[in-house]
Amino acid sequence: MSGTDSVTVSTLVAVDAATAFEVFTAETDLWWRRGPRFRHPGRPGALRFEPGEGGRLVIEDAAGVPEEIGRILVWKPAERLVFSWRAASFEPGQTTEVEILFRAVAEGTRVTIEHRGFDALPADHTARHGLGTGEAFLGMMGLCWADLFVAFGDHARRGRNE
Repeated sequence: MSGTDSVTVSTLVAVDAATAFEVFTAETDLWWRRGPRFRHPGRPGALRFEPGEGGRLVIEDAAGVPEEIGRILVWKPAERLVFSWRAASFEPGQTTEVEILFRAVAEGTRVTIEHRGFDALPADHTARHGLGTGEAFLGMMGLCWADLFVAFGDHARRGRNE
């Protein structure tokens, strides 16, 4: 998977790496924002990981039928998660890759995400929102992940303090 067309975002969460991994993977639907910017409008149901390598990231439709968004490539609790990513508008064979690293630091856990492989999508692809292949598109994707990381960090902190 090429990393030449990628975004990287980091956040610090005040929980240990095992908890951060657990919140990220087991409580995904609780922190992952809703709305068309973050979820396919036709799939209003739960977003969840099926644990382990070979598992899936799925979102359910209103009837609870899961649709695969990605396939888990690496599952190392408290360390690393890598999965393929397919937006609803992707054609067969189009995929990107998401890698999340969990690193213990004095204040808790540094969580870093790299979403890569956008160069597999044509410049006029709908997932690019008319921004082409340049910095504007990558900036938009970075802001989307940053927004999700704010929600993730808030959820991890609340869960720890309640």
